[in-house]
Amino acid sequence: MSETRFDNALERVLVVIAHPDDAEFWLGGTIARWTASGAEVSYLVLTDGEAGGFDPGVPRADIPRIRRAEQEAAAAVLGVSDIRFLGLREGSLLQPRGEPHAEVVRAIRRTRPQVVVTWSPEWNWQRFRSCHPDHLATGAVTLRAVYPDAGNRFAPTFLLEDAGLEAWTAEEIWLINSPHSNHYVDVTGTFEAKVRAVAVHRSQTAHYADLAGRLRGRIAPNAVPAGLPEGRLAEAFQVVSNR
Repeated sequence: MSETRFDNALERVLVVIAHPDDAEFWLGGTIARWTASGAEVSYLVLTDGEAGGFDPGVPRADIPRIRRAEQEAAAAVLGVSDIRFLGLREGSLLQPRGEPHAEVVRAIRRTRPQVVVTWSPEWNWQRFRSCHPDHLATGAVTLRAVYPDAGNRFAPTFLLEDAGLEAWTAEEIWLINSPHSNHYVDVTGTFEAKVRAVAVHRSQTAHYADLAGRLRGRIAPNAVPAGLPEGRLAEAFQVVSNR
């Protein structure tokens, strides 16, 4: 299994996601490992996922409030308490510049992470239904924020002049749902925590008869490319160096 310099020496992580529940579904086991080892993990959630859900009996106007509450509770299961919501509408992330870009730069400078985790901006044809337009757009916005603006104290200047946020360069970017995964984290020991965290998102998952089985089936195939024995579970990433 591949290693990065931060597998065992990680202090700060920023996770930038499109919707509440993205982090728990895609890297809940990894986050649980990080927080258990003492790392500080922060979330920036760009939309409230108002188009999500499965129950027509729930008023659509209530979904953003419900999903924010679920996100905070699910993150707490994994040991994460620093969560910020932008409250953007789904579909609004397709604009290449503007508020999302500046706010991701702000989050990077505020949290000063060694690692930024976000969606891959590339289509993954093996997991087509995971390539939501907001997922792809979140990856693109975040990567543009990581480089060059987060590390350039002269752009955007208002973050330094108005907020006192100095430039910061994250050393690695970990992409989820990438068609080019090159790093795997063994989450066998934290899989139960992942399941508990995902289950908190009841507005999205309460209709699944076997949530644990569904989650296990998503990541069990990663054991082979990770070089792990049969029965182990791993979450997959494409790790990109920013040094």
